[in-house]
Amino acid sequence: MAQRLRRKLFHRKKLLAKIQSRGIPCGVLRVSPALTPPLDSGFVPAVLWNREFHRRCAAASAPLAIALERPDGTVSRFDTRIGADRALNFRHVERLVKMLLWSRGGSRIFIGGNADIAANLRAEYAPDGRKKFDCDFVGTKTYGRPLEFIACEPPNVPAANEATIPLGRHLDGCRIGFDLGGSDRKCAAVIDGEVVFSEEIAWDPYFQSDAQYHYDGINDTLKRAAAHLPRVDAIGGSAAGVYVNSEVRAASLFRGVPQEAFEKRIRRIFFDLQREWGGVPFEVANDGEVTALAASMSFGENRVLGISMGTSVAAGYVTASGAITPWLNELAFGPVDYRDNAPVDEWSGDRGCAVQYFCQQGVARLAPLAGLDFPREMKFAEQLVEVQHLMSAGDDRARRINETIGICFGYAIAHYAEFYDIGTLLILGRVTSGEGGNLLLEKAGEVLRAEFPALAERIKLRTPDEKDKRHGQAVAAASLPALRR
Repeated sequence: MAQRLRRKLFHRKKLLAKIQSRGIPCGVLRVSPALTPPLDSGFVPAVLWNREFHRRCAAASAPLAIALERPDGTVSRFDTRIGADRALNFRHVERLVKMLLWSRGGSRIFIGGNADIAANLRAEYAPDGRKKFDCDFVGTKTYGRPLEFIACEPPNVPAANEATIPLGRHLDGCRIGFDLGGSDRKCAAVIDGEVVFSEEIAWDPYFQSDAQYHYDGINDTLKRAAAHLPRVDAIGGSAAGVYVNSEVRAASLFRGVPQEAFEKRIRRIFFDLQREWGGVPFEVANDGEVTALAASMSFGENRVLGISMGTSVAAGYVTASGAITPWLNELAFGPVDYRDNAPVDEWSGDRGCAVQYFCQQGVARLAPLAGLDFPREMKFAEQLVEVQHLMSAGDDRARRINETIGICFGYAIAHYAEFYDIGTLLILGRVTSGEGGNLLLEKAGEVLRAEFPALAERIKLRTPDEKDKRHGQAVAAASLPALRR
C-alpha cells in the first residue's frame, strides 16, 4: 500500500510539472512565471495575469477609468483598458478595485467606461455582498459611510487630486516610542535621537474581549520605557490598523473587543493614555507609515515603500517630497495571487491576499506543505520561530518555505510598482530575520532580475540591521509628536 501511495504521489508530481511547463490556468488565461515557488506551484502572480490580460485584448480594447474619492476631497485615479470578454474584464477590474481600496482608500468609487462592471461591483461590495468585509472595514469603519459605486463616462471620472502630510522626524527631548504587534509590543526610550533602552514583551491581543487588557498592556510598555528616562516629553506609537489623528478607526489588534466596548474604551484609548501621562504630546500612526518613515530617516531617501512582515503585512509610503499621503496602505488585504483556488484569508474571506503569503500566517500555511507537522494549538509566532531554528540548522524544509515566500514576494513587488513610485523598498519584520530572511530577499531579487529587469535596476531592496528590524519602528514612532514650544 505504501509503495502504491508513493507511485501515486510520483505521478501526481509529474502531472503538476507538466501543467506548470504549459503555463498555469486562471479562468481562460495562462501565465508562465520564470520562477516557480517550490511549495506553491499554482501561484498566479497578479502582475503576470494583468500583463497577459492586456496582451490578449490589445487589438481591440477600450479605456476604463477608476477613481476613488475620500471624504476629505482627495482623489486617487487609475486608468486601464478592457477587452471584449466580459468575465475577464470583470475579473481584471474587480481585482484592481480591491487593490486600490486597500492601498489608496476611498468611499466613492467612480467607474468610467462600463456601466455593467460598475453595477456588478456595486453588488459585490454591498453590505450583504460577497465583499461585505471590505464594505464594512473600508467604508463604514474607516470613512463612516458605505461604499458607493458610480457609473459614468470616462471624461466624467474625477481627476487625481492627491495630498501629502508631513510625518514625524522630531527627535529632540526625552521620548517614548512604541510599536504594537499581534504577538508582541515593543518600546524604546530615546533622548535627543539616541536610544537608551529598547524592549519587546509578548502579548496576545487578537481575541481579547476585555478592553482593559489592551489598555494595561500598552501602559505597561510605556512605564517600562519611562523608567529609563529622566522625564517624558512626548510619546509616539505605531500599530496595525487605521488611525485618524490618533483615533482608532479599525484595527486587527482590537478585533476581539465587542463593538459597544470598542466605542467606549478603544476608539479613543490613546487619548485616555495621554491623560494618564500628564497630557504630553502623544501621537499614534499606522505601523506601515512608521515603517516607511524609519527607512526614510535611516537611509536619507524618499520614494520609500516600507513593508513589515510580522503578524500581518503592514505597509507605508513616503513620497518623493518626504511626506505621506492619506492612503490606507493596508496591503495585507491586497490580492497578489489570481488563481481561482488561492488560499482564503480567514478574516476577510477573500482569496489570494498578501496576508496569506508574507507574514507569520504565510509561514504557518506553508509549513505542512513543506512536511513540518506542528501541533494544531501551536501559535503562528511559535511556528515561525521553529522554522527559523530549522533554517539555521540547514533544514531543507525551512529553506523551501523561505524560497517560496521570496519568489511570491518578488512578483508582488512588481505588482506594487503599478500603484507606487518606488525608489527604495524597505523590508522588515520577524519573517525577514536571520538566514531565512536573507534567502527570501535573494529570491525576490532573482524574480525582479529575471522578469522585470527595469524594476530591478530602479528599486533598491533594503533591510535594516537585526536590531532595527525588531525595534526600528518604535524608534521612528518616538519621532511622531512635535514638542510644544
